[in-house]
Amino acid sequence: MASFYVYTNFPSISLSLREVDDIKNKENSEEGPYMEISKKKPAFPINQGLRKYLRKYGRENSIALTYEDMKRWNDSTPVYDSNGKNTLWDSVIYDSSTQEEILQGLVKIYAQLKTDGDEELYGHLKVGQIDYCLFGNSNPFRVKIVNQLNDNHDYFYIKKADASRVYGLELEHILSPNRIEYMVDGDTLVEAHIAGIPGDQFVENYMDTANFYPSAMAREFVKFNTRCFVMLLGDMRSYNYVIDVTPDFDREQYRVRPIDFDQTAYEGRKNHYLPQYYKENNKIVDFCIELLTPQTVEQYRYEERTLMKRRYKLAQARLNRLLDSMLYQEISTPEKIKSLAEDLNKYHNTKRFSKYRHMGRILKSHLSLMLGKPKPKKFHGKVDFKSKGD
Repeated sequence: MASFYVYTNFPSISLSLREVDDIKNKENSEEGPYMEISKKKPAFPINQGLRKYLRKYGRENSIALTYEDMKRWNDSTPVYDSNGKNTLWDSVIYDSSTQEEILQGLVKIYAQLKTDGDEELYGHLKVGQIDYCLFGNSNPFRVKIVNQLNDNHDYFYIKKADASRVYGLELEHILSPNRIEYMVDGDTLVEAHIAGIPGDQFVENYMDTANFYPSAMAREFVKFNTRCFVMLLGDMRSYNYVIDVTPDFDREQYRVRPIDFDQTAYEGRKNHYLPQYYKENNKIVDFCIELLTPQTVEQYRYEERTLMKRRYKLAQARLNRLLDSMLYQEISTPEKIKSLAEDLNKYHNTKRFSKYRHMGRILKSHLSLMLGKPKPKKFHGKVDFKSKGD
């Protein structure tokens, strides 16, 4: 990757949150409203290059069940939360002829995910519940694993493999502070549970509690916003990430973790990759504007890009192999590729993106520019967080 960095000079403006929303809602792309997300993104098959990468780094394993096997359930009941609200998950039931095969296979898969298949350590585990999600692109199965000795439980997910999602999982694993556990077998994807408070619940309930520390959350949201943009992780509305809350000796600390990677390098507008622009995140963005000065925001962005650059240097060969497998992989449409190229040309003050015909090339060039030589900006006038694009 080239070792350089290009900064874009933003106008010195200060708009209210609602004014910014009004402006962006009036802007139209070829797809419709400015922040409209594709409601049903197609699943893209894993190509040979990505399959080779997964084998090299131990992400491909032969497992006991496939996603299609999991679809053999014959009855279901809706799952409701503690307030009686439908969660859009259904608890599924299998007939007696297949139930034992499914339950035993799921425990074996969990053992593979956690200990490379050492089943001797898992004789005391059983499947507590299997849920099927009716919402979203991947329609996952959520499996609850229960420890019969102490009633502790854990979850994992079985999904239909999608190249977009696999690329997102790997980018998050390599460049973020978070480690991701998953494995692939053919067209089946198995993911470990990512623990945390769902973002929509955090915004609605947790932010009004006595322990909530706004400044720490504002800092983390700016860093999360930066990570998503650098990696082109799209559609980070509040229900597509969780917040990991860690009590510290004097206050709480927060880590925002994506849980939905289906829109990685798929959408056609730059702002699709910036969580700050989704109305579902407005409550967090509001207090970011109130609490953070432009200098502080730029400090947090600089810190996060620097940390990502260090992670890249530690895993340079691995990341380059991943990006090389992505160069000719179809993970978006020509219209979206052209639109994003125009946005990134403007953002990076270049014309290089116009020549690219695949999202993989756009992402590789974008990473090069973002992680080349991060350094602070100088500010002239007042700038608010909502109006920024990185």
